[in-house]
Amino acid sequence: MKIEQIYTGCLAQGAYYIVSGKEAAIIDPLREVQPYLDRLEKDGVTLKYIFETHFHADFVSGHLDLSRKTGAPIIFGPNAEAEFETIIAEDGEIFNIGDIQIKALHTPGHTLESTTYLLLDEKGSEHAIFSGDTLFLGDVGRPDLAQKSANMTQDELAGMLYDSLQSKILPLPDEITVYPAHGAGSACGKNMQKETVDTLGNQRRTNYALLQPDRESFIEAVLDGLPAPPKYFGMNVAMNKGGYESFEEVMNNGMKPIAPQDFESVVEQTGALILDTRSAADFHQGFVPNSVNIGLKGDFAPWVGAMIVDVKQAIALVCEPGTEEEAITRLSRVGFDKVIGYLEGGFEKWKTEGLETDSVNRITPEEFAGRFSKDAKVIDVRKEAEFAAEHIEDAYNAPLDGIAGWAGSLAEEEGHFFLHCAGGYRSMIAASILNSRGIRNFTEIADGFNGIKKTFIPTSNFVCQSKTLK
Repeated sequence: MKIEQIYTGCLAQGAYYIVSGKEAAIIDPLREVQPYLDRLEKDGVTLKYIFETHFHADFVSGHLDLSRKTGAPIIFGPNAEAEFETIIAEDGEIFNIGDIQIKALHTPGHTLESTTYLLLDEKGSEHAIFSGDTLFLGDVGRPDLAQKSANMTQDELAGMLYDSLQSKILPLPDEITVYPAHGAGSACGKNMQKETVDTLGNQRRTNYALLQPDRESFIEAVLDGLPAPPKYFGMNVAMNKGGYESFEEVMNNGMKPIAPQDFESVVEQTGALILDTRSAADFHQGFVPNSVNIGLKGDFAPWVGAMIVDVKQAIALVCEPGTEEEAITRLSRVGFDKVIGYLEGGFEKWKTEGLETDSVNRITPEEFAGRFSKDAKVIDVRKEAEFAAEHIEDAYNAPLDGIAGWAGSLAEEEGHFFLHCAGGYRSMIAASILNSRGIRNFTEIADGFNGIKKTFIPTSNFVCQSKTLK
């Protein structure tokens, strides 16, 4: 028996490849399926089943393409309603793969169809669980995403999740291995540990949700401080339920070079958003006017989802030459399939052709310290929790994911302001969005708060609610 966790850091997502004898199973595959096909061929095994723990909200699964290419059936748990052919497992149903078995444990609460898959080894012993978004390491799945489809309150779903954990997972032995669908950094939880594999026994001792004394305490603890889910989540669920274009078709449509002389007219004709995936350091020095910068070397896909939101939005790419395929792949993972092409030769060719460019005013933390005064207006785009831990005295907190709501207030104000995040990635996203809206009376700070802390600029742990920009 072989179990391989295929972990994707950008999404903080774990897919699982399981082999026994000449048969294999894959759990929660990513959108691009060629790596799985390569593993199957290398191992000389046949894919027997594709298991889905639930209808994912934070990424588009590769279940459909993988099934089309291998003929393996797709399995969901009870209550799943898909618009394609699938096997709906019964609670407790067993599936044979080589010399091992996988048992479906219906564990609703995160969603109504959420299912944990229990692996029984060659001796029939309980060996591991693939817990999806039911149980994370350090956390449990958020129970607020399925409220509308379930016609239930988040409190009711949290209670259902508690019952699932108590009746299906916690009775299992301590030594069993827990393989979750996500790790730290995912928006599917709020308190995940950095590890991606653990034992159930250790989770009993360290997971705050499993340490709650009763059902009411569990509900309160799980719902406390739960951030709003990214707005693209519902669109990913719809794609996972209803289907989508093949990955190959998405790639073929996106891998079309657009000459610099034609780029603006193509963007105008299609209504495309110009997405520049270069680093913040490169972007600020020059870019195609009205571009939005979300760097490929970062949490690219989740921030695309949070900032662009509409997966049907046409996108024209500006990339570091040679990274176009990676950008299209990572966009497709969160359902952004409408890439119409990329700027041929990248920004350097655009500049060489003498076409119009724009830039963002960026300074170092040291330069900021030289210009800082008590009257300086500073906008911190980090998350509220980051801001609460430590921030520049009298700074305003305006989290990046809420920029659609607060950008308008800046347009109405006069005077200059400074913009920063933790390290410069998010603040450049914000800078590019503000710039595209005609808001230019700001300076962005490279290295963000990490660099600012090394200067004499006063910082404080006190969170002044009146300093939250609306």
